Amino acid sequence: MESRRKRSRSQLLKWGCYVLALFVCAALQTTPGLFQLGQAKPLLVLPLCLAVAVFEGEFAGALFGTVGGLLWDYAAGRTVGMLALELLLLCFGVSVLVQLYLQVNPGNFAAVSTATALVVLSLDWLFFYYMPGYASAALRYIAFVLPSAVLTIPAALLAFWLVQRIHDGFGIDNGVV
Repeated sequence: MESRRKRSRSQLLKWGCYVLALFVCAALQTTPGLFQLGQAKPLLVLPLCLAVAVFEGEFAGALFGTVGGLLWDYAAGRTVGMLALELLLLCFGVSVLVQLYLQVNPGNFAAVSTATALVVLSLDWLFFYYMPGYASAALRYIAFVLPSAVLTIPAALLAFWLVQRIHDGFGIDNGVV
């Protein structure tokens, strides 16, 4: 059985690792030309936030998703708030979905991450390309949105592995066998 101080320190270190990973993912995702294949780039912040939501629960995941969305908005130079709201809702929903219906394994997580990446990218395309009436909006969807969602699969698997290691490494020993 662990002392209260040790549990508190363990939780602080765990969330410090999550925040550090979030900053690294945001920096890598918004670096121009890094991991780019044609016009498409993988999303790194989204799978990390979803993985934290899966392993830490719906409330902590939704809060972490909001912080991740705000950081993503700020790092990408966008209007702050849209991605924060999207990630809040998606992280909460994915956490509940996994708790009620899905097993926690890399295959399910990769499928859910790809679907949520497609939702986020499709909403961005809708609001920033299609609704303003750009001439080649459909081509943008085919050349950027769909490949970016597929490129998110390796990032999702890496985020799942990383968050699982952090979660298991800082687990709380409550003395129950």
